[in-house]
Amino acid sequence: MTFRIGVDVGGTYTDLVATDESGRTVFAKSPSTPADQSLGVMTGLEELARRLNVTRAEMLASTDRLVHGTTVATNALLERKGAKVALITTEGHRDVIEMREGLKPDRYDLRTPPPAPLVPRDLRFGVKERLRANGEVLIPLDAKSLDEAISNIRQSGATSVAVCFLHSYLNPVHELAAVERLKQALPDISVSRSSDVLPQIKEYERVSTTVVNAYVEPIVRRYLINLETRLAEAGFKGSLFVVLSHGGMAPVEEASRLAAGTVLSGPAGGMSGGRRCADLVGIPDLVPFDMGGTSTDISLISGGQASLSADGSLAGQRIALRSLDIASIAAGGGSIASVDASRTLRVGPESAGSVPGPACYGNGGLAATVTDANVVLGYLDAAAFMGGKRPLDRAASEAAVDRIANAMDLSRVEAAAGIYRMINLNMADGIRLMTLRRGVDPRKFALLSFGGAAGLHAAEVARELEIKRIIVPTVASVLSAWGMLTSDLRYEVSRTHYGAGRISAAEVRELFAGLEQQAAGRLRSWFNGKLAIERSAEMRYGEQIFEIDVSLDGLDWNAADLVERIEDRFHVRHEELYTYASRGQEVVFVNARVAAVGEVSRLDSDTKPTSSSGTCSPRSRRQAYFGGWREVPVFALDDLQPGHTLTGPAIIEAETTTVLIDTGDCVTVNALGWLDIFLR
Repeated sequence: MTFRIGVDVGGTYTDLVATDESGRTVFAKSPSTPADQSLGVMTGLEELARRLNVTRAEMLASTDRLVHGTTVATNALLERKGAKVALITTEGHRDVIEMREGLKPDRYDLRTPPPAPLVPRDLRFGVKERLRANGEVLIPLDAKSLDEAISNIRQSGATSVAVCFLHSYLNPVHELAAVERLKQALPDISVSRSSDVLPQIKEYERVSTTVVNAYVEPIVRRYLINLETRLAEAGFKGSLFVVLSHGGMAPVEEASRLAAGTVLSGPAGGMSGGRRCADLVGIPDLVPFDMGGTSTDISLISGGQASLSADGSLAGQRIALRSLDIASIAAGGGSIASVDASRTLRVGPESAGSVPGPACYGNGGLAATVTDANVVLGYLDAAAFMGGKRPLDRAASEAAVDRIANAMDLSRVEAAAGIYRMINLNMADGIRLMTLRRGVDPRKFALLSFGGAAGLHAAEVARELEIKRIIVPTVASVLSAWGMLTSDLRYEVSRTHYGAGRISAAEVRELFAGLEQQAAGRLRSWFNGKLAIERSAEMRYGEQIFEIDVSLDGLDWNAADLVERIEDRFHVRHEELYTYASRGQEVVFVNARVAAVGEVSRLDSDTKPTSSSGTCSPRSRRQAYFGGWREVPVFALDDLQPGHTLTGPAIIEAETTTVLIDTGDCVTVNALGWLDIFLR
């Protein structure tokens, strides 16, 4: 058998999925190891092989592709544990990353300072050089000034350098010379240059993105090399790919070079899986809802497509690389409940993570978490957690929840129900950010529930938003890892158009032809299969300062009125986003963007061949809290066959996830064996 394996490292668990040519899908979970994520990956691969009834060496020797989603860059930014970075920039411009365009996260909060820059001021060095706005050299690069900066960097102990000169997106000549001198003088230092990382207009975005890349690149590269070594030693001879924030995958060297593009690596796999789910169930409008142990990721699939954005940020740092539009909120099974001085219940953003984890894990955690509340309410079977391999300590959950109850003069059940209700409201608010605040009515969408904890909360979150339909795949608890196996190879390039007045059709054709050649050429060095080209442009009205992304796919590039057609698409997109278009205003073409996509073959998951009708018998019954204590049937997900139906209240259990069906909600098992839930 030939296997393909997807691996998604989360804050609490590492998820692994293997598929083979027959369509068989097997998955496993392993506790994440934050100090060295590769240890958790290798342990998970051992468990995955056991479930495939082969040795790990046999499995890896038969694996032609391993696709990996990692949180190394994400954690480095969130925890401020990246490299020690120095910045070389144009003289007089070293404070750009601190001025931040004059904006703060909350412009009406006059007291809270903006996030601290990743490069302190004493490690930011101005060098004498200057390009004109059209890319012509005004002041040549001063060798003495550059050497002084390099000498200071050597003495500072910096391990990574970001190089970002003014207007280098049009002409990288000074950046290339500076990087060459840096590598000669400091051969062991990591270097990121802006004309390579983000060659487009807007100084702050370019500097910030390049600095983020320099901050995480040494850590990401070290981790991926370490993982490659461990895999090779274990017998892996196939190709290792990393999922990037835009949803495509790339080889290790490319992921290391553009390390800032991995900050949404794991959630991007979930979006790839969500798009595949939309295709399989024939529902083009989905709200992917991914709740894990530490956080919840929320996104939107409309018309079968996920939106990309270049307006991203993480931990207060601007990252202007294109990424899937995903909102992450601090809400997961490990979110800690607390009571403040006003006796108000709060849940999160702090998380117990995988160590020590919720109180019921028995690893020394004492704080009440969402998982502990679910144990107290009877939603989780303490004896059957993780297939019975990791039984939970119900008494520890009760003691933890009791501390919350005593602080609020509530009963244990009232406190647990309050924790459960609070986390559901937090997640519903996150979905509102992705839908209502963008002019999208969530009632017209179905909720795609995945992640190990989502099934426990999906029904109440959907009800809060008046969403009437929920889809729960059989691979829900590992859907991000499963989705990575549906990702294509992708390489994106962009270029800013510089010129006075309106862009001409000839300029458009020349600009995109050059980008297509560059993107396709780079992708061909990784991939020999079928290529697709995606084109888009970032445009604005003349008096605006922010651009919007406009797809240019499907245009007739030989049309005489090409520019008019492009501008018409901009007007239509502007109206979709903001409800109006000003067709009499000047339209400014700012950035051209091309993505080369290598369409890889897929080994789709198997569908259940059998079909049944009527209801399935529950495996057991237990007491659970559905507005009051009730004895409810408990079904095994593996027992449910296509055509089976059931009505809540009920609990559906699998080894790595549990789904609550509330009173009056109806479940149908579709042809894939997935749960199709209709709310009352």
